[in-house]
Amino acid sequence: MKKRKYYLSENEIPEFYYNIQADMPKMMQPPLHPATLQPIAPVDLEPLFPMELIKQEVSLERYIPVPDEVHHLYSIYRPSPLIRATELERALDTPAHIYYKYEGVSPSGSHKTNTAIAQAYYNKAEGVKKIVTETGAGQWGSALSFACNHFGLQLQVFMVKVSYFQKPYRKTYMNAMNASVVPSPSTLTVSGKKVLTDNPESPGSLGIAISEAVEIAAQNEDTRYSLGSVLNHVLLHQTIIGLEAIRQMEMAGEMPDLVIGCFGGGSNFAGLAFPFLRLNLKAGGKMRFIAVEPESCPKLTRGTFRYDFGDTAGLTPLIPMYTLGHQFVPPEIHAGGLRYHGAGAIISQLLQDKLIEATAVGQSRSFDAGLLFARTEGIIPAPESSHAIATVVAEALKAREEGISRTILFNLSGHGHYDMGAFERFLKNELPDYSISDEEIAKSLAMSEVPVN
Repeated sequence: MKKRKYYLSENEIPEFYYNIQADMPKMMQPPLHPATLQPIAPVDLEPLFPMELIKQEVSLERYIPVPDEVHHLYSIYRPSPLIRATELERALDTPAHIYYKYEGVSPSGSHKTNTAIAQAYYNKAEGVKKIVTETGAGQWGSALSFACNHFGLQLQVFMVKVSYFQKPYRKTYMNAMNASVVPSPSTLTVSGKKVLTDNPESPGSLGIAISEAVEIAAQNEDTRYSLGSVLNHVLLHQTIIGLEAIRQMEMAGEMPDLVIGCFGGGSNFAGLAFPFLRLNLKAGGKMRFIAVEPESCPKLTRGTFRYDFGDTAGLTPLIPMYTLGHQFVPPEIHAGGLRYHGAGAIISQLLQDKLIEATAVGQSRSFDAGLLFARTEGIIPAPESSHAIATVVAEALKAREEGISRTILFNLSGHGHYDMGAFERFLKNELPDYSISDEEIAKSLAMSEVPVN
């Protein structure tokens, strides 16, 4: 019987974040101002973000120091364990070696805590009193509520309506951490009221919730906006995952052939993949990297690469991205963190340059894989992470068919303890799959077209 292996590099929390912008063979096009359509300047972002985060957004420095206070707070749960999934390997009868980096050990139960702590710290250091944000499934809102509570910051969260009711205990966690939470679209903002006027039964989307949060931040001098994915500085903070994983894989005596992560806006995929991708870019590595998105929100696999807004109302800068159009409202899948119309600029450029791959997985297949993982490894995975697991299973079975051993590493970005209602529905065969037609995608892209030369 294979012996289960845990790898925990004691007292080796990285002291720097890795900035992949320093090593990309082709840089992204610049973000554009939503009013002038000209390249945005750092001063244009000051109403939304503290200056240190703006500097990180545009930095080309390869390594950026982790502040001492952030590093100390990370020590509550970092380094997170790297675990070899020996029981999953046995169930699949595969020659593949499967490893996962488990981020569900954080106080809020997901990888989102890594950037939440950093963003709250930088806001506090610059005298900000209040932060406003959005959250999809609630992992980001939970993480930021933990961080803001620690640093004594007020927090207002716009939670996508469908998840607000699907996952009520995420809201309870945020409330317990002194955050205020409202379902989005709401009547608190102009953008929210417009959505409700057009569709009173709107399930909401991350794009809508971002519009509401940005609107509030722009109107209040003591308030700043915080985002849990997509932006360069967010992906930067998450590289703490991959930097740890490189050390831990070295302890295991292996390096991955394949790195996999689920994909919503890009934070957990980038956090694990980017430090390993550097080994390809700078050291001649041959690893593959697969971002796994839901079939119901397939921006990487069926979207278009162009400038688009990060939000529904068009308040954010225009970003060069793979997108389904900022007016796209995804179906009501339980992987709420993956219900986003676009992708981060860095991820989009890497996909354009064929340095990473993308695939899409349906809801039923992802829950099947999540249950298999739970029954073998003993951890109920978040629905988002289950998309990655589905692709891990497919690659492990492919290795069995080919009779070739390969090493697979994936990011178990969070646990599914707040998602038991979804697993209950799946076990009762009450959880539907959703398909998106080419016509629906074309209509959304046409509605969302922005006149950018």
